[in-house]
Amino acid sequence: MSSLKLVENDSWLQPFSSIITRRSDKIKSKLKDITKGSFLLSKSINAHLYYGLHRNEKSWVFREWAPNAQSIYLIGDLSDWKPLEKYKLLKLENGNWEVEIPLNNLKHGMLYKLLINWGTGSNERIPAYCRRVVQDEKTKIFSAQVWNPKNTYRWKNNSSIKIENPLIYEAHIGMATNELKVGSYDEFRKNVLPRIAKLGYNAIQLMAIQEHPYYGSFGYQVSNFFAPSSRFGTPEELKRLIDEAHEMGIAVVLDIVHSHAVKNETEGLAKFDGTDYQYFHGGTKGDHPVWDSRCFNYGKDEVINFLLSNCKYWLEEFHFDGFRFDGVTSMIYDHHGLGIDFVDYEMYFNGEQDEDALTYLTLANILTHEINTDAITIAEDVSGMPGIASPIEDGGTGFDLRMSMGVADYWIKTIKEKKDEEWDMGELYHQLTNKREDERTISYAESHDQAMVGDKTIIFRLIDKLMYTSMQVTDKNLIVERGIALHKMIRLVTISTAGGGYLNFMGNEFGHPEWIDFPREGNDWSYAYARRQWELADNKKLKYYFLNEFDKAMVNLIKDEDVLSHKPLGITQNTPDAVMAFKRGKLIFAFNFNPSASFTDYGFETDPGIYKIVLDSDNGKFGGASLNDNDMLHKTQSENGIVRLKLYLPSRTAIVLRKID
Repeated sequence: MSSLKLVENDSWLQPFSSIITRRSDKIKSKLKDITKGSFLLSKSINAHLYYGLHRNEKSWVFREWAPNAQSIYLIGDLSDWKPLEKYKLLKLENGNWEVEIPLNNLKHGMLYKLLINWGTGSNERIPAYCRRVVQDEKTKIFSAQVWNPKNTYRWKNNSSIKIENPLIYEAHIGMATNELKVGSYDEFRKNVLPRIAKLGYNAIQLMAIQEHPYYGSFGYQVSNFFAPSSRFGTPEELKRLIDEAHEMGIAVVLDIVHSHAVKNETEGLAKFDGTDYQYFHGGTKGDHPVWDSRCFNYGKDEVINFLLSNCKYWLEEFHFDGFRFDGVTSMIYDHHGLGIDFVDYEMYFNGEQDEDALTYLTLANILTHEINTDAITIAEDVSGMPGIASPIEDGGTGFDLRMSMGVADYWIKTIKEKKDEEWDMGELYHQLTNKREDERTISYAESHDQAMVGDKTIIFRLIDKLMYTSMQVTDKNLIVERGIALHKMIRLVTISTAGGGYLNFMGNEFGHPEWIDFPREGNDWSYAYARRQWELADNKKLKYYFLNEFDKAMVNLIKDEDVLSHKPLGITQNTPDAVMAFKRGKLIFAFNFNPSASFTDYGFETDPGIYKIVLDSDNGKFGGASLNDNDMLHKTQSENGIVRLKLYLPSRTAIVLRKID
């Protein structure tokens, strides 16, 4: 870390080099403190193997950390839900508690909780490290469950999946079904996983896996960090899903929530031992003002151990291939990034940063890559903090990639506020390729955020209510035709300019016609908008089918040609014509965003040779008019010593060409 290449590579960081050095030194100090200077971090982090319920040859042992507790009882089916002396925990040192239970007193499937007394009160709590939580269908009460099945899952594919340039399919297990219900791990594995493989995506980002009491939170209000959500099925079913994804060559990334926790006390960690500062900051600092949740205190060793052990658990127990860390901006700033425009470098180093959070995130990256050198780590940071996706030895935080959240925001702003003829090609190319040289990013036109109720997906903004009435293949409607054309072009230009990876939220690839609204009192607890209507993508009589087919061709081309391993080289951004072209690897991408004008023999300078169209958004199989002959070979021409490729660029179309000679 002494080299501080982060600063060397960016002169604008020079005034803050001492702060970056201090942060790096703090990480080294904490790492040395945890590992005692002799062991790997991955060997030193094992809180999940100590705390919680564990079975050995002679008995069950349960341990919990609750420093403010005065007494703790294990209650449940084993005690008829009464506090019995034989199940009273013994107080150990450093706030730890323990009880040993005869082997036959606990059986697979039994329910249990803790009854914690802290002097001024007492209440039931679900153990912090429990690995299985279930909800009673009648009472809606959550309880921990003993999970010790006779047949443990046997992995078929133990080798890790290495993905250099992730093409991510963001998915939610529960809403991945067409039925009006909560979908399951098994249903996703059988019905959705094959779709993802055919579409060409090489990674899946699973949301809402960590247990959460409110389904409508989209999984971002976590209560039980070590428990895969039981509403989707069993841990073994989740393992089989991941195993079969690996068999298909698809990595599975966990959308992990370590940025905050649910405020619920009976289900989660809030006031676990009667204090508001056990896992979180005390007082108002521990309350997230917008998310109505609790904010972790990353300065406490016990909290760091809890969260790092959580990372290790998901990697080793479930063979996840890495993490997308949610809410990183909220973690690393005292103001959580709320109402802040990050307009200059001073805002990254002005003392309003939570350096304990930055330390934790760096340790999480070290740990993850020690356990699995092929793992992917992605930061959801909207602030653009320098170094988030830079190597740790250079002074960075160590994420492999950062979510390029500005790209999606730019698309929404452009579609909402600008007429088609006002689109600026130079600005568009800049926004799509703008990133720090020392980091890799994930680009996306839209994620789950843009699909939530109260917002609109791109297809909804382009077509609106006509998607319900005018999506038959035989329908002729100029608004729909514009929407279909731009939907394809927006996705193609986003993926082809991406700085390392690409993301799509499930269903958006075929223009799923509805927003996302989970069952709640306000919609009469309906699942109508918390599902995916896959039959729309399969129906050849509907234009959704065309969008799905285009996405499949697009993603597979990008993957097969290894496009994202090469830097995009701009050829032209002609705003008056609304034409953009660039080279990437062996391919040339040409876009005509002009709403009315088509161009014959549109020339631009490029390498000499013969080119062939390998993807055409206007092809009839993608719902276009097939105005270009995709079998025609295009040979460059030399004029006054300048080599040009001349193409026919119909209005609102994009073509991709490969040099074949």
